[in-house]
Amino acid sequence: MHFSGKNVLITGASRGIGAEIARVLAGYGLKVWINYRSSAEQADALKAEIEAAGGQAAVIGFDVADEQAFIDAIKTIVESDGELSYLVNNAGITKDKLAMRMSVADFEEVIRANLVSAFVGCREALKVMSKKRFGSVVNIASIVGETGNAGQVNYSASKGGMIAMTKSFAQEGAPRGIRFNTVTPGFIATDMTSGLKDQIKEAYIAKIPLGRFGEPKEVAETVAFLLSDGAGYITGETIKVNGGMYM
Repeated sequence: MHFSGKNVLITGASRGIGAEIARVLAGYGLKVWINYRSSAEQADALKAEIEAAGGQAAVIGFDVADEQAFIDAIKTIVESDGELSYLVNNAGITKDKLAMRMSVADFEEVIRANLVSAFVGCREALKVMSKKRFGSVVNIASIVGETGNAGQVNYSASKGGMIAMTKSFAQEGAPRGIRFNTVTPGFIATDMTSGLKDQIKEAYIAKIPLGRFGEPKEVAETVAFLLSDGAGYITGETIKVNGGMYM
């Protein structure tokens, strides 16, 4: 894959899918900025791993739910590298419970961490990228943003909102040469899913036509394609990486 830009900020990149996105993009020659909120040791270890493999990486710690911190982080990146070419809004939280027991505070916390943070990232990226009339953003949503899920009213609302928001950003970014797309992973083999009981895993797998959980690298390669020049005529799109669980 070919990339005309030189660097990328990945939020929530110290572990899981975010870390794999960082590895893959570094492997394609981009300088990756690894964002973390509390896992400094994991972020530093990932940076060392990428550099040992011949890639370029930097660590930048901030809470994506803090608007000013996000703005300052992008400013730091631009001051360091002269540009921000790509952004992956991957950071997110869950606070699951049945809707009847969910407080407004529970709902708003997830909306702020997942959706409002992505809005701030997209907005600030659009400002910076507009100066060079080039850039690409990928927002990591979720299959539950398309299907809904019991016990995840707040999470599904945040991810469904992200899908719609991305389409609007795509329309505003297009005249400036900036693309916005969304990836909606299904069940991916991460630390989160590894903790599920075998019978629960089997029940989920039975609903997946490809008969298995996805791998983080399969999400990461999809993100890489959408950021790359090869996807230069794709914007406002939602790419499902779910093994056919929802078509």
